[in-house]
Amino acid sequence: MSPHTKPDAAATLSQWLAYLESLHPKTIDLGLGRVRQVAARLGLTLDCVKIVVGGTNGKGSTCAMLEAILLAAGFKVGLYTSPHLIDFNERIRVNGELASDAALVAQFQAVESARGDVSLTYFEFTTLAALRLFAGAGLDAVVLEVGLGGRLDAVNIVDADCAIVTSVDLDHMDWLGDTREKIGYEKAHIYRPGRPAICADPVPPQSLLDHAAAIGADLWLFGRDYNYSGDRQQWGYGGRNQRRAALAYPALRGANQLLNASAALAALEALRDRLPVPQQAVRQGLSQATLPGRFQILPGQPTVILDVGHNPHAAAVLAQNLDNMGFHPYTHAVFGMLSDKDIAGVVAKLGSRIDNWYCAGLPGPRGGPGEALAGQVRAALPNTAPGADAPLVSAYADPGQAYAAARARAGENDRIVVFGSFLTVAAVLQSLGRKS
Repeated sequence: MSPHTKPDAAATLSQWLAYLESLHPKTIDLGLGRVRQVAARLGLTLDCVKIVVGGTNGKGSTCAMLEAILLAAGFKVGLYTSPHLIDFNERIRVNGELASDAALVAQFQAVESARGDVSLTYFEFTTLAALRLFAGAGLDAVVLEVGLGGRLDAVNIVDADCAIVTSVDLDHMDWLGDTREKIGYEKAHIYRPGRPAICADPVPPQSLLDHAAAIGADLWLFGRDYNYSGDRQQWGYGGRNQRRAALAYPALRGANQLLNASAALAALEALRDRLPVPQQAVRQGLSQATLPGRFQILPGQPTVILDVGHNPHAAAVLAQNLDNMGFHPYTHAVFGMLSDKDIAGVVAKLGSRIDNWYCAGLPGPRGGPGEALAGQVRAALPNTAPGADAPLVSAYADPGQAYAAARARAGENDRIVVFGSFLTVAAVLQSLGRKS
């Protein structure tokens, strides 16, 4: 079957996904007109509590914690995230289980029938399929991760009962603007009048504050309306009217996870009349939440760290997490990054911590050869002090080859960090024969 041919009744999920990739002339085409039109034809309504999560970094972690806590509290929960690492089904979960191929194909058929001559992007089409699946699943709550930005993202057709902006930093600048103020304006549009609007960024852009005030959102600011405190053993959350003390640290590792966890708890405090969550469910959920590729450490030696971070803000957090790990003689970086990202900004945050760079080519129009990436890494690295060894920078066709080279060179007490893109982490996971 050609990817451009409309799938028949026997088409598989992979055939459908290939078709969806060919449907629209642009991969990214922001705007809510098309997706709202098809949602209306489908008669889409979600009769449950709707939590929408946007932000530059931390969205996935916050969504994972919300899902785990709500499931531990006994609620029926739908989770929609993007992108996926290995299988598309990772994007859509019902009660903690991945949506089946059959369930997804049924939703794709319904969206295809309803759209008529309306052209939808891959993300718009799959978002409508996820929402329709959730609408028929008898859920208490859905947690929806924004794909890109906020104002014009397909997820924003949903009127959130509570919206969270995790962080505002520079990424996707071709689409969202080249300053934090412009990006903050885009992200703030997931907020709704009179409803809880959580902002976990400790220094929110004025544009976000202004938009929340202009629409009359109930803005919860980190440091003003809620906060966290902690010592080496445990931590606590303090909100407007609720305190949660003696919490174990989240299973998700990393420097920013308390910021993400406290934003999730602020949302649950704001929604507690509709979704009451006992303390034990918070403890259990935080201990069980997992998210592949977010400072994920694989078992064995040498230590292998997987991190999908792909902008300077995420790279700074990765650097902090690496610093907190203890001593390793050498650090090897398997690095693959899309060409439209701030490669120099990412390298600058990590340069002094990496002894060997293995630069991997990535596929697609936004990818590029490993040689070109290696050239950018060399140009961005800080000057080496006199007498010190300069980091080694080498190039490879793809992340699998780069990872094999790193494994061959690394001693058992060294560490290998795989980062720069979802594509990079996914390719290494696949080369290891792992599911995420």
